[in-house]
Amino acid sequence: MIGFLLSPLSWWNDLFVNVPLALAFAWAVGFVWPSGFAASFIAGYWLTNVLGLVLLQKGARRALTDQPALYSRKELLKDLVVSLFYTLVIVVLIKLKVLQPIGDYFLRL
Repeated sequence: MIGFLLSPLSWWNDLFVNVPLALAFAWAVGFVWPSGFAASFIAGYWLTNVLGLVLLQKGARRALTDQPALYSRKELLKDLVVSLFYTLVIVVLIKLKVLQPIGDYFLRL
């Protein structure tokens, strides 16, 4: 279940789970290292997506077969490509200032 919540397989997942988790991570890093906001946002986002996809595949294999859930390089590569696509969307949102350090939202007021 945690794998499904973290994976990018549902339309609502990024909006309600991965982006808020990655944003909270980036805000925490940005508090200590303000110039690291964008990099930590992307790192947090990748971590949630890849972890979700890995957990989802392992859980599905365990539920559907009696064999141990192995995770191949091909599956990892596919998961990384999916995460890369979503990461490009995140980078565009950061560049457009839709997503930014929490203090910057208050500077606009």
